[in-house]
Amino acid sequence: MTVSKIGAAVTLDNIDTVFGWLCEQDRPVEIQDFTPPNVLSSDLSNLISAYQEKLQAHHGPRGVHGPFFGLDLGNLEVAFQKLITARLINSLEICEQLNAQYMVIHSPFNDWVKLNQWQYPFVQPGIIAAMGDILKAPLQRAADIGCTLVLENCDDTDPNMRMRAVREIDHPNLRLSVDTGHAHLSHCNYSAPSVLDFIAASENLLAHVHLQDVDGYADRHWLPGEGTISWQPVMDSLHNIEAAPQLIIEVRKNMGRVPFAAAFLERLI
Repeated sequence: MTVSKIGAAVTLDNIDTVFGWLCEQDRPVEIQDFTPPNVLSSDLSNLISAYQEKLQAHHGPRGVHGPFFGLDLGNLEVAFQKLITARLINSLEICEQLNAQYMVIHSPFNDWVKLNQWQYPFVQPGIIAAMGDILKAPLQRAADIGCTLVLENCDDTDPNMRMRAVREIDHPNLRLSVDTGHAHLSHCNYSAPSVLDFIAASENLLAHVHLQDVDGYADRHWLPGEGTISWQPVMDSLHNIEAAPQLIIEVRKNMGRVPFAAAFLERLI
């Protein structure tokens, strides 16, 4: 399968560093200003207007990273589920205003869920049921505006759990995302499968990939090539799968080096 063009995750204060590069070949852009806690409770009209004006020159795929701090998609408490649903709906309203084709959401699965699935047999199916309830209205809203929710591994150590959840919820606007750094952290710290296995386990449901490097200890969000991930096998895996996910370099600093990191990855294909 032909690998998609590599784009970048941005915020309004750093988008100018890579904007020309993004527009040259209509590369994908992912807007990440709406992830901090409580930001959706503030007046975002000026921020949204600034993006609307800026993005008139951009014609590539577009996404938004949804909120995730404190928003457990597998929350078993019904009262909290309604609050999480409301936050996701708020985020999708922003997606509509920015013409975003996807929104990233975080997986609720972790090592405790994997290790205790027989000790507490109600937890994993309960989490999936809670996800279905929490995401019911957001998925309908996403379908209405032409947006897909992509479920990113965060603390996951068993990639099959996300696949199982997406298959059971069974909605065309819910797909999978792989974060290479998160997967490598789980591999190094919890003996989880490697990044390659997270990609393979996603099969044809993989719609999005965060490309970031780490040292195996913390969620560094370094440029690919600066950490300990073996990138040739990763790019080979992305080239060999049936899916054609959006590929987004997601780093916290050194945005000026993003085009060089993308060129490095593209040479590996």
